Amino acid sequence: MPSVIINADSQQVYSDLRILTARPTHEEEALIPHKLYGTMAANEHCSAGVWLRYAKMEIDWARTQGLTPIVVGGTGLYIKALTNGIAEIPDIDESVRAQAISDYEAMGKEAFSERLRAIDPAFFERLKVFDKQRLIRAYEVWLGSGKNLSWWQKREVIPPYSADEIEIIKIELPREEIYKRCDDRFLKMLDMGALEEVTQLTTLHLPDNLPIMKTIGVRELANYLNGEVSLAEAIEKCQTATRHYAKRQMTWFRHQL
Repeated sequence: MPSVIINADSQQVYSDLRILTARPTHEEEALIPHKLYGTMAANEHCSAGVWLRYAKMEIDWARTQGLTPIVVGGTGLYIKALTNGIAEIPDIDESVRAQAISDYEAMGKEAFSERLRAIDPAFFERLKVFDKQRLIRAYEVWLGSGKNLSWWQKREVIPPYSADEIEIIKIELPREEIYKRCDDRFLKMLDMGALEEVTQLTTLHLPDNLPIMKTIGVRELANYLNGEVSLAEAIEKCQTATRHYAKRQMTWFRHQL
């Protein structure tokens, strides 16, 4: 069956960390067309909305070519967006995002949260985890568009594809097997050059709030390079973080799809 593989992993869209994000190898990509792998620069933001826009283009193109689009990846919000759609939120200029970050740092989390609560009370009613990234995102949307995030999210959402157009296949191994694979995979990444990738990434001096900087292994290996922890400690932290992430993924897919 002639097919094309379309990436649905939020970190594999970036070009700078092929090894650390476990992107397909050059040899694997040569076997069948791969789309949306390594297509964004490290300093770019890829959200579910941005991904859906590009994924729809690739899916529709594949269909016109008589190819079966196979969407592969573990970012649940991306997969869900295909059948449920996602609220259309305007792109936010980088200068506005920088201003939102600056305001957060200047005001501190508590004062910033209170200001945002006054701007978008509905946002706080449904939010369970008040982390920096979510707070800044809601603030920058208001700052850049003049409308709060809740206003955009209440607009009618039209799913790009109907449920009968998509078949969702979940592959789930026994938990202990998955954990073992997580541990083994990280050691393999180191052998393949993951440490060198992080070394190169640190030379870009990117802000911590960028999505690529949240890739498991970036902070931990950077701390090792800075002499803050031993390599053994960095490896253990990365393996633990990977297992925790895998557990959250399994839970999310079990309840959401």
